[in-house]
Amino acid sequence: MSKTLIPAQRREKIQKYLETHKIARTVDLYKMLETSEATVWRDLEWLEQKGIIERTHGGAMLSQRITLEPEYQLRAKKHPEEKQRIGALAASLIENGDIVFVNSGTTATQVIHHIRGTANITVFTNNFYAALEMGEPGFHYYLIGGDFQPRSLSTTGRLATENLKQVYANKTIIGVDGISLKHGCTVPSDAEAEVVRLMIEHTKGQVIIAADHSKWGMVSNYQVASLDEINKLVTDEAIDMSAIESLSAHSIDTLIADDNPIQA
Repeated sequence: MSKTLIPAQRREKIQKYLETHKIARTVDLYKMLETSEATVWRDLEWLEQKGIIERTHGGAMLSQRITLEPEYQLRAKKHPEEKQRIGALAASLIENGDIVFVNSGTTATQVIHHIRGTANITVFTNNFYAALEMGEPGFHYYLIGGDFQPRSLSTTGRLATENLKQVYANKTIIGVDGISLKHGCTVPSDAEAEVVRLMIEHTKGQVIIAADHSKWGMVSNYQVASLDEINKLVTDEAIDMSAIESLSAHSIDTLIADDNPIQA
């Protein structure tokens, strides 16, 4: 009977369950182990202290690490349709007259692609790839310059940050590689993190994360924002309900980009 499992056996079962499902509710775990909710919470606390999992609102998720920045083209192949919908929904949050910071990355590129070309909008970005693809944008588009990063097709460094210091935006929309309750929003590159942190610091309005569901529970090398600095998450419908509940506890609104067309 699973009631007689010793703590090490229970924790191994919990870890294996999370390796398969990534996210688990406490009620599912104590039913699986045939033990009390209090016992499961003690096991989850132990696993979290070891860095194996992170506890969430009503459950836990597996801690997953990203240590190396993937090349842009490889990232672009992951969840492309979801990123397009997320980009369209995030772009719809930009209003006429806005000054907006947008960073690099495949989802951020989709945000830029979906900005209305006839609107009075000004975008400051280090997203070199979007600039190459866009042609005539129809809105004010400033590439902030700096050191070219071939893996991310972006610009970073002292020149980029010095240019950003001269601007204050009323919205920032950023793509990230990981979102975690414990570690916040993270990216693999220190140079990109420096740019994004400055964008957030110079924003006198909403900070919006645009990221597909696979980023939930991921942790990369450098934090760009704690959850308390974020106002909205724009993601896809595959996001787990426990993620929405956990983010809501931090006063973050989650917007779901589904198959419905975005109204201009």
